[in-house]
Amino acid sequence: MEWKDKSIASVSIRAMEEEDYDKVFRLWKTIKGFGIRSMDDSREGIERFLKRNPTTSVVALAEDEIVGAILCGHDGRRGCFYHVCVREDYRQRGIGKKMAVFAMRALQEEHINKVCLIAFKKNEVGNSFWKSVGWTFREDLNYYDFVLNDANITTFQ
Repeated sequence: MEWKDKSIASVSIRAMEEEDYDKVFRLWKTIKGFGIRSMDDSREGIERFLKRNPTTSVVALAEDEIVGAILCGHDGRRGCFYHVCVREDYRQRGIGKKMAVFAMRALQEEHINKVCLIAFKKNEVGNSFWKSVGWTFREDLNYYDFVLNDANITTFQ
């Protein structure tokens, strides 16, 4: 499955492949406030994620450059978006929404009926985007996590 729209200066949307890792990682390094985990976001960690979720993660390409990406996976019940980003000079062109729709359709094909994401409170751009495209902000729950491996260090760009 591939999507193209000439109105977005020949940006195409397609499923992420393991070979995209270097370009996606370079993109992540350019996003202000972006958190990268030493183990989960390593080549091995992303390859493991893509093997488990081969059709649901997405990249946006302008010629040969990756200008947007979403890691998307599911547990058989609910989908989740991780590391959603669009390169700053490509924002406000509908690329983020097109990537999200692509990933959500891939989840639907796998009979997943709901998708969630986590956005840092300080991520004003991301929070504004998700609200503008119809996602529901949840005030009825708390998010908890528990670190299983202290070596999986998060660094912020």
